[in-house]
Amino acid sequence: MEQHVYQVSEVNLLIKGVLDSVPQLGNIYVRGEISNYKLYPSGHHYFTLKDPEGAIRCVMFRGQALRLRFRPENGMKVIALGRISVYPRDGAYQLYCDALSPDGVGDLHLAFEQLKDKLWREGLFDEGHKKPLPRYPETIAVITSPAGAAVHDMIRILRRRWPAAKVKLLPVRVQGTEAPAEIVGAIRYACRHHVADLIITGRGGGSIEDLWAFNDERVARAIYDADIPIISAVGHEPDVTIADFVADARAATPSHAAEMAAPDQAELLQRLGSLQSRLAQAEGRRLSLLRERLAALAAKRVLRDPMVPIQDKALRLDRAQRDLLHAAQQRLAVPRQRLGELAAGLDAMSPLKVLGRGFAMVTDGEGRVLRRALDVPVGAQVTAALAEGRLLCRVEDREAQAGSDHTTEDPAAAGGER
Repeated sequence: MEQHVYQVSEVNLLIKGVLDSVPQLGNIYVRGEISNYKLYPSGHHYFTLKDPEGAIRCVMFRGQALRLRFRPENGMKVIALGRISVYPRDGAYQLYCDALSPDGVGDLHLAFEQLKDKLWREGLFDEGHKKPLPRYPETIAVITSPAGAAVHDMIRILRRRWPAAKVKLLPVRVQGTEAPAEIVGAIRYACRHHVADLIITGRGGGSIEDLWAFNDERVARAIYDADIPIISAVGHEPDVTIADFVADARAATPSHAAEMAAPDQAELLQRLGSLQSRLAQAEGRRLSLLRERLAALAAKRVLRDPMVPIQDKALRLDRAQRDLLHAAQQRLAVPRQRLGELAAGLDAMSPLKVLGRGFAMVTDGEGRVLRRALDVPVGAQVTAALAEGRLLCRVEDREAQAGSDHTTEDPAAAGGER
């Protein structure tokens, strides 16, 4: 019998058929660590699963990869579900993955942590970007399911606490694959048309799958880009979503969000009443002080007799004038006495006093006072000033004072003229 010689492709197909016929290899779970992970533009994922003893090549086609809730990474421990077969072109067997989940932790939880870390690094959780909530909102937009109990609780609380605000419901689905796109559209619509000055978006509690729409990256970025303050109100207290981290404020429940969004009119009225009472008391005290001051002013003498202060000031002016005059007299007394003494001295030395005692003052024609007889020639005109009047004289003769050193006679006198 002649031995059959197989082509390489035939061998690969033969092995493929053998592997495909083993039921255990058609739906098998494989645990391992991801390495050599590559994502191709086609959307297919190629990687290797390994453990300390071996490795197996894996591929996940685009259709199955779209169902992934997380992003595979090198070094991640996972459990892969799929079938083992041979790729006939190169004869290598590999695991064709239909599903992939983290080993030891749920894929949704891992996806949540990965997205949270990514958005945190991009700054979407920064406190500096969060907008303050309006203190007295005029219009509040509620983005949630119209069929849930949460919306009825929020509307009831808003109407009770702050009926002055208008509440606009923007109905969306909050669960399922279509929910993220609808929530994003409602947020963008509210901001584009400025339908409100505050937005509440959320839903009641549920499983992580039920709340997953608020862990969607598209919803997170829409909240971050909104120019209207947003309160995230998803689930109950233990439930935390990506939307809670990005929103301007996080409420523990939808009911809590309604309480955060609007002030309590009862508390406000009570506060206004307290302020009114305090204002009335303060005004009463002020009026009482004004009455006391008015009474004190009315009792003052200046208001009963307006001339009193003028008269008092007139008396003060007279007293000041008298004191000033007395001080001036005291100040001038000594100079006046000194002036009298000097005047008496001058008067005593006055030539008129001398003349009054019978003496005369003789001057020559030029008005010079003559002191010696020899200073005047014989025949000269001289004037003798008396106490009363003057005498015009001619010198007929002259004599020197006895004992005087000036005895020289005028040459004219040498002729014996007398």
